[in-house]
Amino acid sequence: MDELHKMELHMAGPSKSATEADRAPPPSSRLRSWQWWFVVALNIFFLLAGQTAATLLGRFYYDQGGNSKWMATLVQTAGFPILYLPLLLFPSTHPPPATAIIPHPSHAKIALVYVILGLIIAADNLMYSYGLLYLPVSTYSLVCATQLAFNAVFSYYLNSQKFTAFIMNSVVLLTFSAALLGFNENSESSADVSKGKYAIGFILTLGASATYSLILSLMQLTFQKVIRKETFSAVLEMQIYTAFVASCAAVVGLLASGEWKDLKSEMEAYGKGTVSYVMTLVWTGLSWQIASVGVVGLIFVVSSLFSNVISTLALPVVPVFAVIFFHDKMNGVKIVAMLIAIWGFASYLYQHYLDDSKAKKAVGHTEYVSAHGS
Repeated sequence: MDELHKMELHMAGPSKSATEADRAPPPSSRLRSWQWWFVVALNIFFLLAGQTAATLLGRFYYDQGGNSKWMATLVQTAGFPILYLPLLLFPSTHPPPATAIIPHPSHAKIALVYVILGLIIAADNLMYSYGLLYLPVSTYSLVCATQLAFNAVFSYYLNSQKFTAFIMNSVVLLTFSAALLGFNENSESSADVSKGKYAIGFILTLGASATYSLILSLMQLTFQKVIRKETFSAVLEMQIYTAFVASCAAVVGLLASGEWKDLKSEMEAYGKGTVSYVMTLVWTGLSWQIASVGVVGLIFVVSSLFSNVISTLALPVVPVFAVIFFHDKMNGVKIVAMLIAIWGFASYLYQHYLDDSKAKKAVGHTEYVSAHGS
């Protein structure tokens, strides 16, 4: 999975209270109402379409004879150069006054952070690649939904996010949903995928979701403690440079594992032909980056929380397409797991709706006091 999408899913950062400093300036100050809604809708489309297409193409690669886990890992970040386009077209030339007086961190410190995060992202993408290989794409997507539960846990310890009844309810429901899918391995495994490989795929996908949530919290911590700003350019640069490190790590893995020796024969034996093999990899890479553009756009125009939530919203959508295109089985257990996951997602979203409403009331009260005196 791509780190930024994945990065709510990459640059989205962990879910935070609406009162925190990550909230973008009021969009009305930059765009007219209809323009703002158009930009938001466009970025939501980029995120949902890119994430869904990338996941389905990743499964298609394996179904047609692709078998290189390191190649599947590489394409999740290799398309990062396309992000230079929005970086060049929409540079953040005027940093907020609050951050303008803060000393810029050393380049060595920032580079070290990018390298560490990039290596973690590469490992995370590799686990996702194994998960997508050994699990039906519908099961894979539902297990990925547990990232919200992990996100809440890591945000509690690393970003001081409070646990509320709704957040706890979400964690329990998403954990129960994943447990149901774990016990469903007897009906999911097939002649092509043994019970052992199914278990490995399930564990690695669960581990990847946890690692992804950790990445989000670490990124948010980086913005707060090291970079100390969350402008459009800063978020894009984080995505670009960590993706570069992750891509380099994937190339090293591809060479060290010896999988590169089989790429030619894999291409020739690909079910839909050589051209389809190349185009599958190219469009998978582009799809992840389109999702990344949507993520970054939503962070900039709305907030990192909103971007995170929309990214997770795509997860229940993928199983529907998996049934249509890959004829995945949607048995009773999987349907119940999906409904429970949606319930957990709604509980998580409602809590942040309450946080946002509370923050708006506090801001309104402050503005009233400022205008009329205490």
